Amino acid sequence: MAIDRLQRMVADFAAERSWERFHTPKNLVMALTGEVGELSELFQWLTAEQSQALMDDPARRTPVEEEVADVFIYLLRLADVLQIDLVAAVEAKLRKNAERYPIQQAYGQAVKYTELGSSKD
Repeated sequence: MAIDRLQRMVADFAAERSWERFHTPKNLVMALTGEVGELSELFQWLTAEQSQALMDDPARRTPVEEEVADVFIYLLRLADVLQIDLVAAVEAKLRKNAERYPIQQAYGQAVKYTELGSSKD
């Protein structure tokens, strides 16, 4: 399903409930932050191995899927309200990150681009 179709579905959902007035950028960012917190809570205190295996347990998988969906819904709505073309923004950011993290320098490295030496800002 295309991003623009999902955004339309989310916008329609909000419009049908007359929620547009509540969907200010500030409120949407706060809601998005809250949902990310709820997603984080599902992984809190797990070891790396436990977090990798979390999705193997159907009882734990569903809450993770629902929180990921909530995060995505609020992100879609925020981008719509701010008139951000998510596809174009992601493509531009990936191009920028490709410059910041050249394969030869970044391969296998979990460091910020500023620590790679000769990468660009």
